[in-house]
Amino acid sequence: MDSKETDGKNAQSADNMEVPSLKPVHDVPEIDLDDIDKLLESLSPEELEELNGNFDPDNSLLPPSQRMKNQTSKAPTGPFQRQKLLQFLEKKAKEEKDWEQNKPFVKEIRGKIWKPKEEPKTKEEESIDTEWDDILTQASEEELVDLAAVLGFHGMLNQTQYYAGLENTKIDGGGFQGVAKAQELIKVPDEPPNTTDVEESLQKLKDNDPKLKHLNLNNIKNISVERLIEICDALKTNTVLENLEMASVNMTDKVAKKLAEALSENKTLKVLNVESNFISGESIVELMKAINKNQTLQELRVANQKPEVLGNKVEMALVKLVGENSNLLRFGIALEFPDARVRIHEKLQENNDNLRKKRVGKD
Repeated sequence: MDSKETDGKNAQSADNMEVPSLKPVHDVPEIDLDDIDKLLESLSPEELEELNGNFDPDNSLLPPSQRMKNQTSKAPTGPFQRQKLLQFLEKKAKEEKDWEQNKPFVKEIRGKIWKPKEEPKTKEEESIDTEWDDILTQASEEELVDLAAVLGFHGMLNQTQYYAGLENTKIDGGGFQGVAKAQELIKVPDEPPNTTDVEESLQKLKDNDPKLKHLNLNNIKNISVERLIEICDALKTNTVLENLEMASVNMTDKVAKKLAEALSENKTLKVLNVESNFISGESIVELMKAINKNQTLQELRVANQKPEVLGNKVEMALVKLVGENSNLLRFGIALEFPDARVRIHEKLQENNDNLRKKRVGKD
């Protein structure tokens, strides 16, 4: 069969086929733009205002200026002043009276109050409770004090009653009503003042006196800065002194720098105490750098300075310097960060272990 005939028959059959009509669910009339203009012209100003004010304030796709139309019809009275507006609102709030409540507040508990059910007691428990109740009812206050002390109910007793119950002694005035008397304070005599002669010690330090191995200048407040600097300068050439204590002598960074210079040259000093002074963290770092040059110092104490917080930078610098020192055994300082405390403690422990191995003859 010819292909043209086949196409013709197919076209004829398609023309004879009934196509079902597609009806819309809702009949939507065609809208002419001219009709919309006529409709808008017929609206009143109030209706137009209401139509223009129909915005969605929650629509985030619209800019803030279009989410809500400005409904203020009053003309501005002047430029915007935030502080003046806040003062006006505060004044108005103070002058206005509070709203009267329609109903006064009354605390009411509605519903039933829940109470746990009491478990029935056995006859043995009832007999035990009755026996203890009778004993406690007939006991005197002094006996109750003794019982509370023996059972460890310390919160029910004061100190005098507690020890009286343990030692089986009588309290003046009765049991729980007894008057607790404070113990007399033990008078501790004050520590004697430091009688070290600064001028004489300075001269011995300069003369390199072989008897001067321990110099204690602690708590001497009247030492001038010049004298402290002279002591540091004399320490440079001294080859006898092993222990130097300068705690609470009002030492500043100026003296600490001179002391660092002396430590870089001195090779005999083993113990240095400069606690409770006014040394900054940077000066402590300089002292540690000077100690590392000869590495003869075994104990350094720099705690309780006026700048209480050293800072992370200073503490990390001290960790690095202590890690380079193999002779330092004790380091008295208050550190803020746990990492610095742990690393310095581990290095000092390693130095002590190495010293112990050398003492017993092990490598």
